[in-house]
Amino acid sequence: MKLWKKNIHLDEKIENYTVGTDYLLDNKLLKYDCLASIAHAKMLHKINILTEDEKNSLIAELETIIRLHEKGEFNIQKSDEDCHTAIENHLTEKLGEAGKKIHTARSRNDQVLTALRLYYLDNLDRIQSQIHQFQKTLKQKSRVFDGIKIPGFTHTRKAMVTSVDVWVTAFRDAMTDNLKFLKYVKKIVSQSPLGTGAGYGIPLKTDRQFTSDLLGFQKPQKNPIYTQNSRGKFEALVLSLLSTIMFDLNKMASDLILFSMPGLDFFKLPDEFTTGSSIMPQKKNPDVMEIMRGNYHKVLSLEMRVKSMMSNLIMGYHRDFQLFKEAVMEAFDVTCDSLNIADHVMGSLSVNQDVCEQHIDDEVCATEKVYRLVEKGIPFRDAYRTIAEEFHRGK
Repeated sequence: MKLWKKNIHLDEKIENYTVGTDYLLDNKLLKYDCLASIAHAKMLHKINILTEDEKNSLIAELETIIRLHEKGEFNIQKSDEDCHTAIENHLTEKLGEAGKKIHTARSRNDQVLTALRLYYLDNLDRIQSQIHQFQKTLKQKSRVFDGIKIPGFTHTRKAMVTSVDVWVTAFRDAMTDNLKFLKYVKKIVSQSPLGTGAGYGIPLKTDRQFTSDLLGFQKPQKNPIYTQNSRGKFEALVLSLLSTIMFDLNKMASDLILFSMPGLDFFKLPDEFTTGSSIMPQKKNPDVMEIMRGNYHKVLSLEMRVKSMMSNLIMGYHRDFQLFKEAVMEAFDVTCDSLNIADHVMGSLSVNQDVCEQHIDDEVCATEKVYRLVEKGIPFRDAYRTIAEEFHRGK
């Protein structure tokens, strides 16, 4: 039975359209909803809504649901709409009156939002761990490639001398900044919405600090209207972080595609990381880097989707919010997969040192020559013109 069901039969076409794939996506949320419900049950016992036996039986059954789901034995049906309904129906079937009491002092709005934020925080921790691993690989590679010179590029033309270790360290530094951004996002997201109801509070004295602490949030989100107004805003913040991470991976992928290209050959991707052509037998294509490059645009589009959908909505809950969930989940999956692949590729990357050295010619050393003259006391502008004339005469 749906949590909101009254004596009205819902049109089947309307039901299919409004539910969409929510009941499938909620397989990722079920554990978090159970954890939030365990904390909620403890709070309801604390304020004398639940007896000790009711609290214990609810906690035991919620833990059973988590175990059943992990074994693939607890399924969310389309008729349930979502995991929240499936869980409450199960509790009511198994525990009777205790199951009917679990929804006291909460709305499905704050219930859903609590599970989502726990999911976000868990996945932000997963992203953080992957970035740390990626940085370890980059640090190790910068040592291996230390001192190997390559041309730097501006306007897709040779510019000045740089080195492979500087190139590698650029992405390590980028990930350091991303970790700072991630820490900020976690601090904002880590506000418990549980107990704010449908956006206007609960007409019952509850202990929101108690449930916030139990669930590991930094604090309760105090203003109930802002709790609903922050839906979409917090998701957009998470997506902005993920698109920023993917932006750096896009840069890395673009460089690797160019610098492993025949004719440059600075880097070599292992043959087993490349794909072939159905017609051209010689091809070794960097498809993995092309997919990574493209995935930045996918995550960016998910960010824009949420930012667009969240605008022009007045205060309070709107069913549009349901559509944020899939975007954030997909962006987390794409970013996690991309960080894992980036680490795998960088760990196996090799450098053609002889080829790199061959590309350190007069063209990329022109600026260094200018500064050798500057060190002798020649004004920079005069030195610049001297080397420019010398270079063009050589041409």
